[in-house]
Amino acid sequence: MKVRLEFRGGAELLVNGVTQHTLDLDDNNNKWTVARLLTWIRDNLIQERPELFLQGESVRPGILVLINDTDWELLGELDYQLVENDNVLFISTLHGG
Repeated sequence: MKVRLEFRGGAELLVNGVTQHTLDLDDNNNKWTVARLLTWIRDNLIQERPELFLQGESVRPGILVLINDTDWELLGELDYQLVENDNVLFISTLHGG
């Protein structure tokens, strides 16, 4: 199953500055939820300081998550089951100063 990830608004700094990633996720009859995807991102994309992206099992407050341009809160958040060609966008709204 192909899924596209995007990191914007500073979130891309957590994944070596790469803003777009196309993943080919093997489902092996196990559904991919956003919760499972976040664990995969932590283990495979984030090089250091995962606490800047995750808090517990979810994204930190201040990171907006859109799935196919829809706020993930409307889709079930961590329980949303990914489908072929989903686009998952992470936008950091936190800015230092």
